[in-house]
Amino acid sequence: MSQPIRILDANGKPLSMPQRTRADAAPGFFSMPSGSQFAYEASNLASQEMGNWQPWIRSPDSEINPFRDRMVARTRDQVRNDGWSTGGVTRILDNVVGTHLRLSASPDYRALKARFGGAFDAMWAMEFQRAAEALWRGYSESLGRWNDVERALTMGQQFRLAMRHKLIDGEGLALAYWMPERVGYGGADYATCFRLVDPDRLGNPMQGPDTKNMRGGIEIDEETGERVAAHIRRAQQNDWYLSVEANTWERVPFEDEDGFTRVIHDFDRDRAGQHRGLSAFTPILSHAKMLARYYGLELQQASLAAALGTYVTSPYDPALVQEALGADDGAIQELNAYQQIRAEWAQERPAYFNGIKVPTLAPGETISSVASPHPHSGFADFAHEMLGLYSAATGLSREQITQDWSRTNYSSARAALMESWKTLMRRRVEFTTNFATPVYALWLREAMENGELPLPAGAPGFVEAATAYARCRWLGPARGWIDPVKEPAGSVLRMEAGLATLESEGAEQGVDWEEVADQRAIEQKAYEERGLPPPKWAAIQGTGDFFKDDSESKAQQP
Repeated sequence: MSQPIRILDANGKPLSMPQRTRADAAPGFFSMPSGSQFAYEASNLASQEMGNWQPWIRSPDSEINPFRDRMVARTRDQVRNDGWSTGGVTRILDNVVGTHLRLSASPDYRALKARFGGAFDAMWAMEFQRAAEALWRGYSESLGRWNDVERALTMGQQFRLAMRHKLIDGEGLALAYWMPERVGYGGADYATCFRLVDPDRLGNPMQGPDTKNMRGGIEIDEETGERVAAHIRRAQQNDWYLSVEANTWERVPFEDEDGFTRVIHDFDRDRAGQHRGLSAFTPILSHAKMLARYYGLELQQASLAAALGTYVTSPYDPALVQEALGADDGAIQELNAYQQIRAEWAQERPAYFNGIKVPTLAPGETISSVASPHPHSGFADFAHEMLGLYSAATGLSREQITQDWSRTNYSSARAALMESWKTLMRRRVEFTTNFATPVYALWLREAMENGELPLPAGAPGFVEAATAYARCRWLGPARGWIDPVKEPAGSVLRMEAGLATLESEGAEQGVDWEEVADQRAIEQKAYEERGLPPPKWAAIQGTGDFFKDDSESKAQQP
């Protein structure tokens, strides 16, 4: 039976409380309720399952920042040494980023026209899009790698590496630089460039604890909570040959006074007030480690059983023989003579069959085999079930992680891939929103200030309408088809019914619809020039319209 709670004053004496009648006293007001009196089982303190489960209520920074380095180090070790973990990371990267992300610029001409008037319309947006995408390709895929401060990576490679850091370390971090000395004679076309930074280098100066305005290396405004600056080590903390730089922090503002973004910090926020990220593998790290150890133990046991698979059984055990015959010299001599016979039989009478030595036995000896119970009969099913943890945490299907499709039919494979595709697209959109688009916006600002993009008269500068100018989408790897006949037919039906467009269907397959249309027109013209019948998808009339003006096309029509 629970004991009443006594409330004491500052002197340790019972505090006088107003008398309550039995009628107006709430159940359990002065005592701890029993298990049956908890309205929700989740609040029960008396059950065996819940009694010792007492997590704390803390801020996200208090839960993450003090233990981040330990969690990240364990996650990296797991990904380095566990095939399932590294395979999961690779599958996500291949589906979210692939080798590169293709820019699809789409300036918001409606917003620009509403705010500033002028000749902002769909035709201008198309001209702007084509020019921006062409210039971006030259910048992002530069042979000189001028978009990278270290001149090591193309922009697509920087995106992939930033996404890898986000998956394993929980966040991607990059610094933007303005290096005009590279332009022109130096070989670069633009002064804007970027440097990826290992998130380990982001931390409080001198490894101090979090404070009111400093959280995991992020300096915040005390009143608004706005991120003001990032404090970054000049070198990795455990590089002994850079010990001075490793203990020197640089304060980098998130934005310069002129609005130039200096810090791009991407992570998934699970709670309000969070300033550092968590790896996608953090929730399953302990289970993944145990599963990897289980695989190792099964392999060791199977190897041991194979190595000791056979043994020779003798009808005489030396100890038993000696005990039975006593310790007299005659018995010992007889035992030694028997052992000598066994040695001579094995050494002097070897037998071979097709070059393979056949074991020879002394009289009375037999060969026995060890039956190996490893892996045991339930190993495959148990491992398959445990891999569901990877599937649930990463959003991938079991088949994508294991690359084993033997248990899958068309319907289940399509259902699994459709669900995983939603998660992968969500990851892509979050990454591009937080990382890729800010990178594009910084470059676009310089390109517009250089006068390289078409703008109507009286158009505002980039800073005045940055969001509208930098609006874009990113095309990644194709979703692909399980059935290359049924699914394209469904795509055609969606477009014919007005439920989809060539742009949306092309984006799902990782292609730019305008490039597809242009290429089809070129191919139609090539068929026509060679006197070949047009392909089935080509129209009979006007096959060369792409290269003629409207008057010429109309003149050829009956």
